[in-house]
Amino acid sequence: MSRSLQRLLLVAVAAMLASACATAPEETSIRPEQVTDFTELFDANCSACHGIEGNRGVAQPLNDPLYLALITDARLTDIISRGVRGTSMSAFARESGGTLTNEQVRALVEGMRRRWGRASEGPREGLPAYSAEDAIARGESRGDTGRGRSAFTTYCAACHGTDGKGGTSAGSVVDPAFLALTSDQSLRTTTIVGRQAESIPGWRDYVRGRPMNKQEISDVVAWISAQRGEHD
Repeated sequence: MSRSLQRLLLVAVAAMLASACATAPEETSIRPEQVTDFTELFDANCSACHGIEGNRGVAQPLNDPLYLALITDARLTDIISRGVRGTSMSAFARESGGTLTNEQVRALVEGMRRRWGRASEGPREGLPAYSAEDAIARGESRGDTGRGRSAFTTYCAACHGTDGKGGTSAGSVVDPAFLALTSDQSLRTTTIVGRQAESIPGWRDYVRGRPMNKQEISDVVAWISAQRGEHD
């Protein structure tokens, strides 16, 4: 083979290699803090407790338009960022010891609203207050255990039994183990929202045609919460 032919072959091979390198897809690596896709963030950080699709987990269902209508973006952001003291809900924001950036927390909140919220739940002003503190700020009274016992009999006893220890269709809400793992806010949230995926009604549907009023919600939660002391 002549030297000139060898040179031509070498040039051709070099050109082919250069072309292959130019057209090969670039490998990109996304750092964990750069992930802002809602599904990826939720699956990695939330689904273990709240369920793959935001419900049927052990924790509060998030795939619930009523719950999302009840809670504000600010409160939801605070819960995700800082966690809830005394519960298994840990802090996820970096500034509170977690792994998520503020942008990622915002992506979770916005993703839940976009995917699972519904405008048909109506304005938040028509709903009960999210927390006992919010209720008091609205001018409502603190929960009363005496009134709560009466309201429990009216709205809850048909499922949970007259003493709250369980009935034919639902379990105990005064069991010490249950109360040790359940915050007052969780009791209030479940009383208002229920758990739609598990056919547990909310405050409007315990008694047909007779929704609980806002004070009765606080009173029932106060009575259930007071049962912790009965077992100390």
